[in-house]
Amino acid sequence: MEPGIFSTFLYQPLYNTLVFIISTVPGANVGVAIILLTIVVRGALLPLSHKQVVSQAKMRELAPHLEKIKEKHKDDKQEQARKMMEFYKEHGVNPLSGCLLIVVQLPIIFALYFVFFKGLPNLNAEHLYSFIHLPEAISMMFLGVLLSAKSGVLALLAAVTQYYQIKLSIPPMAPADKDAKPSFKDDFARSMNVQMRYVLPVIVFGISYSISAAIALYWATSNMFSIAHELYVKKMAKEAIK
Repeated sequence: MEPGIFSTFLYQPLYNTLVFIISTVPGANVGVAIILLTIVVRGALLPLSHKQVVSQAKMRELAPHLEKIKEKHKDDKQEQARKMMEFYKEHGVNPLSGCLLIVVQLPIIFALYFVFFKGLPNLNAEHLYSFIHLPEAISMMFLGVLLSAKSGVLALLAAVTQYYQIKLSIPPMAPADKDAKPSFKDDFARSMNVQMRYVLPVIVFGISYSISAAIALYWATSNMFSIAHELYVKKMAKEAIK
């Protein structure tokens, strides 16, 4: 990869961390190293992701109260928005908390793509720091799967874990009232809910399968980290708003 800000501050640190982990794990197993690197990256982002997940969990628990505010001020949108913001502030919820996490995660995801797709299986000593030693040999086999090739099993695991992660973070919308006139906003929200829940896992499967098993393993591990985090925060959020 050509030198630059992206390479210096994202690609090289992640690449060197991966190589360091590979050189320390038994058998220089790349699969184990990818799982550990994923945990390191998600751990580093935990302060941001924790705020987002806590905010989302609280918003789900507070949804019935928000619906009452919307119904009470349905004829005055300005007052409705003001009351909702007051309600968010009262309960310490920031509805825009996920934006910063998305902005931070995108360049990291691109960097990891280059680390796994371009940096493996042939490790490049030119991209290593002076204190990182290049392993003599590495193992690209993980649980019988060649990580440099395509894997339908790991791609399916990535898709399934993505589905459950979305199921936890984005609950299904309540059925539409048959007597109420459907609005564009409600229809759009329902459409997005369905696409996030069912279409995104299919996209994840396609991407994970078309690139490499290494990407699929990273995606599945990251999703399982999120699922565990969501379950923990969901439990804590229920107790916090009682």
